[in-house]
Amino acid sequence: MPAFNDQSRQAAKRLNRQCFCLTLDRHELERSLTRQLHDDASAIPEAASLLSDTHSHLFSDTPVFVPREDILAMQRVVRAINRAALLSGYRRAALNWAPEIAGIDPGPVGAFMGYDFHLGEAGPQLIEVNTNAGGAFLNARLGRAQRTCCGPAAQREHTTAQLEVFDANVVRMFEREWQHQRGRGRPVRLAIVDDRPESQYLYPEFLLAQALLESHGIETLIADPGELTYTQVRLYSNGAPVDLVYNRLVDFALEAPAHAALREAYRDGAVVVSPNPHVHALFADKRNLTLLSDAARLRDWGLEEPDIQALEHAVPLTRDVTEANAESLWQARRELFFKPATGHGSKGVYRGSKLTRGTFSQIVQGGYIAQAYVPPSERLINVDGTPVERKVDVRLYTYADEVLLVAARVYQGQATNFRTPGGGFAPVFQV
Repeated sequence: MPAFNDQSRQAAKRLNRQCFCLTLDRHELERSLTRQLHDDASAIPEAASLLSDTHSHLFSDTPVFVPREDILAMQRVVRAINRAALLSGYRRAALNWAPEIAGIDPGPVGAFMGYDFHLGEAGPQLIEVNTNAGGAFLNARLGRAQRTCCGPAAQREHTTAQLEVFDANVVRMFEREWQHQRGRGRPVRLAIVDDRPESQYLYPEFLLAQALLESHGIETLIADPGELTYTQVRLYSNGAPVDLVYNRLVDFALEAPAHAALREAYRDGAVVVSPNPHVHALFADKRNLTLLSDAARLRDWGLEEPDIQALEHAVPLTRDVTEANAESLWQARRELFFKPATGHGSKGVYRGSKLTRGTFSQIVQGGYIAQAYVPPSERLINVDGTPVERKVDVRLYTYADEVLLVAARVYQGQATNFRTPGGGFAPVFQV
């Protein structure tokens, strides 16, 4: 593993403590959102609502500074995980605890994977992997509405390069997902599917995705799964045939009764679904972190040494919570974070230092992992004239080994929640 550049790390740390520039041009952001949605008059108010009271903490006014070496280290982790997921030993272990439907592999590799990291003196630490990571379309608009400050323009060079090709890469990603299952061509009609999509906090992102894809010739619907029907030949949304589903559901195995039409169409190969249950099982089930933090097992399975080193350096030790190891985990709880294996959105997660015996007894019943606690890095920002500390995590939005976008989330409390004054999505300026 290459040594981390301490000078770069110290520069980023200094900027995160001393730079109070407000780089977000909110007027430009609103104009950008409106332009993106101009073909849909009903959607324009949604763009304005992003900056209203309902979404007032969605976007931070300040950037987060990250060493270029840390970004490269995160990319190595992504590549190492993708290579581990190709190994037969890893696949057997991951699918062993997955639901039956996850054994179906129709080919797609997963649109908009999200790798979340905390940054520290020892480099980036992987906190979790998500298969339907939200926010990429919003962060792309956010990144384009930034003013330069606190140093040379080179700080934004890599982010700007990603933004210039983001739209084209997104369209190509969905075309490739289609081709992984169908062999050639592109989908005619795509459906963005989520439960009660108009009630979702990130619903405006669905509108942005719809506008982008339709501007590139892919008809795009936004649908609740209850609007889907399956005829054993085609999947339909309100009577319109659907070729590809961009899946934003958090029912990762499609088990809910309301998702029956989508589940059966997926089982029969009648529709391309991305991300799908197979991809979630291989990457985003948090029990997989017990595999990725076990260098000896990865070595036995045949993972190459550079990839093992990348994971060993960046994946905190993670263990299944069982009755057999419950007492030792309880004793070590202050250095641990407890998460449900198939959870999402920070629901049901517990910082070990705040855990009660009663809650721990429920955790021991099964379905939890214990991860070595890695504190998030911090960003000092100005809120109403007062410097305040906020926590930061960094997300890589990827497709296969390709990084589509790098963004940060600024927050306070135990988890990101978009309710923090001065917080929200923030652009990453690489140092």
